[in-house]
Amino acid sequence: MKKIIITVVLLAMFGYAVFDLVVQDKKSDHATINTNEKTEKENDETNSQTNSIDVEIGLEEGDLAPDFQLETLAGETVKLSEFQGQRVMLNFWATWCPPCRAEMPDMEKFHQEKDITILAVNLTKTEATIKDINNFVDEFGLSFPILLDQKIEVANTYQIRPIPTSYMIDSNGIIQYKALGALNYEMMVSEFEKME
Repeated sequence: MKKIIITVVLLAMFGYAVFDLVVQDKKSDHATINTNEKTEKENDETNSQTNSIDVEIGLEEGDLAPDFQLETLAGETVKLSEFQGQRVMLNFWATWCPPCRAEMPDMEKFHQEKDITILAVNLTKTEATIKDINNFVDEFGLSFPILLDQKIEVANTYQIRPIPTSYMIDSNGIIQYKALGALNYEMMVSEFEKME
């Protein structure tokens, strides 16, 4: 049993090192949203999204989750703000990540049993091929949207370092919980039940 645990830990460390090498050429300032560059129209939209509550865009609990747009594995375009009014689990993952593999069956169960929208953002630039992602989805029987972060832009916006990383976002688009590392089903349900 110890050998299995050590192997999993070593694989996770190797996976993280590979991920870090891939994204380290990105400047950290790309990961920070410069709210000064927002137009008045965007500010108005943000205020209406949060029911006129003065909330800043950010990555901490209580912040408005940064909006983004990505294509799904099925070729559809998805925008986070389209899910306003729904509770969302935003998860960043890759096929080569052992903790991501461990978490996926619980995410699928969570998706099937609760009124939650799961957006699983794959760090596509770190994958060998798109076929690996398709095989992963088939292997785990995943039915929630798989979003392709081809250039790791969304991962940079969200300052993703360890994967998996998950955000629980309430129906107003506010981050209610942030998890660095894998979640199990009970943890997902517990955080879900705290959200509006």
